[in-house]
Amino acid sequence: MKYWLTLIVAIILSVPLMALEVGQKAPDFSLKGTDGKTHSLQDYVGKSAVVIAWYPRVFTKNCTIECRSLVKNGEQIRSFNVAYFMASTDELDEKVRFAKYNSADFPLLSDPTGEVAKAYDVLIPFIKLARRVNVYIGKDGTILKIDRDINPATTAEDIVKNLEKLGVEKAEKAEQ
Repeated sequence: MKYWLTLIVAIILSVPLMALEVGQKAPDFSLKGTDGKTHSLQDYVGKSAVVIAWYPRVFTKNCTIECRSLVKNGEQIRSFNVAYFMASTDELDEKVRFAKYNSADFPLLSDPTGEVAKAYDVLIPFIKLARRVNVYIGKDGTILKIDRDINPATTAEDIVKNLEKLGVEKAEKAEQ
């Protein structure tokens, strides 16, 4: 009986009180990236769309597969006017090693306190890990899509399909 009561309480506590929804203003964030910069949502509002690919833990099988998908197919994502990141609750130094290991050419963001993951409704309580969720934010700072059905191997291709469906503008081509 004690087991079942504990399980029920854990489930209730893991259900967010205020779920993030499409159409809401995205929670602001200011997180350090593996590129040495601090990235804030406000840096991009009015300039570009943003995709945050939340994931549980660096150096795990599926997270490595997901990162490599973004590296391999990043050029397709960059054809849109979008800033994209992977984010987790790992410490920055671990993320830097992970980024180098996978030759990541985009910033991985560190949320070691889990505060931003909680604001984005992706934090798993008690174990302080993020769920695998991609959040699409429009140029105006509103949530366009919350994708909880992630295939790590096709993350980049899926992001591109979603950017197209959401009507995110293409990036301007550099003059030659």
